[in-house]
Amino acid sequence: MDIMQIVAVGIISGVLSLTIKKQVPEIALLISIAAAVLIFFMVLPKISAIFGVLDGISARIRGDLGFIGTLIQITGIAYIAEFGAQICKDAGEGAIAAKIELAGKVLIMAASTPIIVALLNMITQVLV
Repeated sequence: MDIMQIVAVGIISGVLSLTIKKQVPEIALLISIAAAVLIFFMVLPKISAIFGVLDGISARIRGDLGFIGTLIQITGIAYIAEFGAQICKDAGEGAIAAKIELAGKVLIMAASTPIIVALLNMITQVLV
């Protein structure tokens, strides 16, 4: 049922934005950004529920759980970078969108470095 509301907000704002774009392009951009933010806040409770489930799972697992936080951080970086890039693309700023995507990839690589190092250490221990 949530998806129906999200799709309705998207369609209504899309049609409204297209209608207004010819007369006042600045307002059309603001409508697109407002719709994106509204949809993000509509999805936010589901994200919280996912984090709650992950916290419950990590509480039951014994051992080093530092990687779970890193994986959540990486996922967050990916979603936020995509969100920002899409807004820039909607505004007609493809070059800025590409830079946001590149920055997101670099940040994901930086955040994943400890996991990669730990994985390589495990492989080395098994092979030696």
